[in-house]
Amino acid sequence: MVDTTNPILKDCKNDNSKLKIWVKSLTDDLLKQRLILTACNFAKKFHKSDIDHLIKVTDILAQLGMNTDVLIAGILHDIVETQPTLLDEIEQRFGSKVSQLVDGVDKMKFIEELNDNKHKVIHNKVDTERLRNMLLAMAEDVRVILIKLADRLDNMRALRDHNVEKQRRIARETLDLFAPLANRLGMWQIKWELEDWSLRYLEPENYKEIAQFLDERRVDREKYIQQVLDKLLLALDNAGIKAELSGRPKHIYSIWRKMKKKGLDFQEVFDVRAVRVIVNTIPECYATLRIVHQQWQPLPTEFDDYISNPKPNNYQSLHTAVIGPDKKIFEVQIRTDEMHNHAEFGVASHWRYKEGDSEYNDNFEQRLAGLRHILQWNDEDGDVNDFLEQFKSDMFDENVYVLSPQGQVIDLPQGSKPLDFAYALHSKLGHRCNGVKVNNKKVPLNYSLKSGDVVNILTIKEESPKRYWLTQPDHLKTKEARDSIRNWFKKQDNKQHILDGRQLLDCLLQCLNIQNYKIDNLAEQLNIDSVNELLAAIGRGEIAMKRIADTFKQEINLTPYVDIEVIADDKIGLLGEISEMFSQENINILATNTKTNKTENRAYLKYELEVNNITELTGILLKIDNLDCVVKVWRNK
Repeated sequence: MVDTTNPILKDCKNDNSKLKIWVKSLTDDLLKQRLILTACNFAKKFHKSDIDHLIKVTDILAQLGMNTDVLIAGILHDIVETQPTLLDEIEQRFGSKVSQLVDGVDKMKFIEELNDNKHKVIHNKVDTERLRNMLLAMAEDVRVILIKLADRLDNMRALRDHNVEKQRRIARETLDLFAPLANRLGMWQIKWELEDWSLRYLEPENYKEIAQFLDERRVDREKYIQQVLDKLLLALDNAGIKAELSGRPKHIYSIWRKMKKKGLDFQEVFDVRAVRVIVNTIPECYATLRIVHQQWQPLPTEFDDYISNPKPNNYQSLHTAVIGPDKKIFEVQIRTDEMHNHAEFGVASHWRYKEGDSEYNDNFEQRLAGLRHILQWNDEDGDVNDFLEQFKSDMFDENVYVLSPQGQVIDLPQGSKPLDFAYALHSKLGHRCNGVKVNNKKVPLNYSLKSGDVVNILTIKEESPKRYWLTQPDHLKTKEARDSIRNWFKKQDNKQHILDGRQLLDCLLQCLNIQNYKIDNLAEQLNIDSVNELLAAIGRGEIAMKRIADTFKQEINLTPYVDIEVIADDKIGLLGEISEMFSQENINILATNTKTNKTENRAYLKYELEVNNITELTGILLKIDNLDCVVKVWRNK
């Protein structure tokens, strides 16, 4: 494998003179040089003066063209692992952007923790895909991912110093998680090196065999490619096309993968011989393609137009394979300089050589928004149509990725609540839920989960789901959780369902101030055979209260203006809480009257409301009735 480490950093260690030479190679700006050196000296305090790894990570970021903030974050990226309070000092010394990047990278360390021998999270493609999605979903700034990838790349370069077991574990994780992530972000340079290093430790014999074949035939291959380049350059000059031509390096992992997938010997992998042509414009790309096909016979099955149909990670290029001299097949890639820049550096290309807020633009933000969906396309060799279908289905329902205390990753729809998480793990866990902790802090059941949250469901011994979980719109998001709760109530004793249904119906009749109502009339209107079956269905949660209220239209002759009364325990903020409910339901308050009885500690409230229909009235009455402090609420005739 070609060593791509910056030669300035060879044995740099703590040599301050070499360190200064390296910093000068990054930028001519004296102020930025001082900032980077200051960051190096700051990092030395927490690394026993050895910051070799941090410098190499930062050099990778510099090769990607990252700006000064990112370079400084690269130097400081792992010093807060055991000292979180350092973030404040980092912000004071180097600014909020640097501290946010460092904090983001520190949060990414959970990947290694999840994949250690204790948790063994990565079992299959689904688990790996969840981790990749979670990683990007947690990164508020995509440059956090770039720093993490640079960190992993330097770790892979230094992996030879570790034992075989660790080499294989980290190589497997890299090939499963980080290399595909680099690919999704279009970072080809980092992707191929991560893949080659991984293969070196996972398939050492195959790796050595292919490397030896490449080395033995290198001189002949280079001579052959130069012959092709000379002929093509002359043809392009005659056509008035200025182009940059080069032999394209073929990487060991991609050769091994093609041999394995197609059952080929090394000699049969024709794109070991490859040429890259970089021109100025898209029309020149197609003109060059025509010239290539005029010079050598093309293989029709080996042509791909990724300019008209870019890959999901926005990669663009023309690919063709032709029969060259001596009837040997070689591959040609044709692209513009802009396409080449994106192909080499992916999303990093949008920050290259830019400083400050100017590094963002609306078009780029829109492209980044699609990256989370792109990550869900797992098969690199799958049909593009498969990806598009996946993209369409996920476009309007982005997921969040949360963890159990044991490190299991669960993906849920955006806006999911702790109960959704509990039922996703196991229905019995949901039934026994009695509270929740998120990131070791107690939160209410209507807390909206975020990617990266560690969720611990607090339980009681007996299964006891609550009916109000179904009626409160901010307690559940997923249909699966709702169905589990409804199914639980269906299985309970029918007598209890009837009692519960009677209680709920009586509450509704009281709220609407309907008296002397014959329940068998309601059963008949709803096409239910008996009163007990009706009450049991209400008790099981199969019939919504608003649906029942709709049947009372004849009993009430509702007007646009309705009086309601509330009796409640007197408490501070009661009026504001009820008024907020009216506001949330878009119900207009025409008049209000309030009295309190300090002896009884009771509040007596009267409201004149403007409502559109009985369904709207029922909804607000039931919502008020669900308040713990409310003793009674009803519609006044």
